[in-house]
Amino acid sequence: MNMIEHEMARRQMEELQAQVAADNRARRLYLARRAARRAERAVRRAARASAAVY
Repeated sequence: MNMIEHEMARRQMEELQAQVAADNRARRLYLARRAARRAERAVRRAARASAAVY
């Protein structure tokens, strides 16, 4: 019985670790997209500022 309980606990831990890894990937993707949007806005802002000078 103890062996079955141990196996169930191990599988549950693996599932939790997989969920944490998926959550971490989703967070990194969200942050990367947000950074890309900010960079695009900065490029457009710089282009407008440069065009205003000339």
